[in-house]
Amino acid sequence: MRNHIIEEKPVAGVGAEIFGIDLREDLSEQTYLEIRQALNSYGVIFFRDQFLSPEQHLAFAARFGEINVSRFLVPVTGHPAIAEVRKEPEQTHNVGGGWHTDHSYDSSPALGSILLARELPDRGGDTMFANMSSAFEALSDGLKETLLGLKAIHSNAHVFGPNRPSSRRNIAEQMKNTENAVQEAIHPVVIRHPESGKRVLYVNQTYTVRFDGWTKEESAPLLDFLIRHCTRPEFTCRFRWREGSIAFWDNRATWHYAVNDYHGERRLMHRVTLEGVPLLPAA
Repeated sequence: MRNHIIEEKPVAGVGAEIFGIDLREDLSEQTYLEIRQALNSYGVIFFRDQFLSPEQHLAFAARFGEINVSRFLVPVTGHPAIAEVRKEPEQTHNVGGGWHTDHSYDSSPALGSILLARELPDRGGDTMFANMSSAFEALSDGLKETLLGLKAIHSNAHVFGPNRPSSRRNIAEQMKNTENAVQEAIHPVVIRHPESGKRVLYVNQTYTVRFDGWTKEESAPLLDFLIRHCTRPEFTCRFRWREGSIAFWDNRATWHYAVNDYHGERRLMHRVTLEGVPLLPAA
């Protein structure tokens, strides 16, 4: 416990569970400050038994920044700022079933997302997270030096666009504006986190397509190595959801992966995403 308002219990690898508060209440400015400090310290924070209405979900998120309205995920009815992350029993593909960080294809990637569990399968449907600061610091000095001088290209066309793989068309009714999936951005491969100041590896398996100035073929071996390295068990945790659970993750500091192991059952989550800022290279 680091302070007198919230209680933090760190999770091995990445993240911490937060206890001692009810997010439905009118929380003090000091409480929000401590939650933000915990997010900066741990990369992802988890809450249990938070049965928020959509209005309460949005009000909590708005205390941390401007809300981003998803361009591609269908919203909750009556609440356009809440994206629905859903898998029906007949579907075989899920949303988020690969290591990624949200919105890395934007010039100002999302600060983070606040995901609330509404309906869950009897078993499975966990989400895994990975710590990109710890992963970077564990690299050799030589590779760190190489990566500090690189930029990478991030794109969403191959994930949301009309030519996306046939497996992703299985969830087409949950997507919108796929013809507008043409965003591409260039970011430093190693960023200085805008709030914590940590050096963070900023590439990911889903949206990073190549290094700037390199071909895809030249980029693939190094990107493949980084993906294997960053998903080593010591950098990760696996969060087991219950109804009313919340995961609030920092997209600049972590990756996440929605495990697709509950075929034949329904899983429904509500996601609110926060706008971010342009990312600067680590010195």
